[in-house]
Amino acid sequence: MSGDNTLADSLRQMLAVLETERQALAALDVDALTLSTRDKDALCVVLGSQGGDGLDPECRTLVAAARQKNEVNRKVRNLLAANVTARLDALTASPGTYADPQAQRI
Repeated sequence: MSGDNTLADSLRQMLAVLETERQALAALDVDALTLSTRDKDALCVVLGSQGGDGLDPECRTLVAAARQKNEVNRKVRNLLAANVTARLDALTASPGTYADPQAQRI
């Protein structure tokens, strides 16, 4: 059972890191975002080493909550990126100025 507690503790830490990441995105705080990304990466390594066979109901709930928070953060990041792209395009009056030149155009 101690393995379950360790897994649950790691998942709780991941939820806290994902909340910190969301706050960093909202504040456009690059330093805090960098730190939360580092922490998230480290926790992914820890979670990967703890395995996930036969999760108890608490851990399944924590995993679902972490997945949902991560998805919200991804959407916020994408909205911010789209906003920056739109502003840069408006400033340069040249859509796609900052696009990847290797990207395929349809």
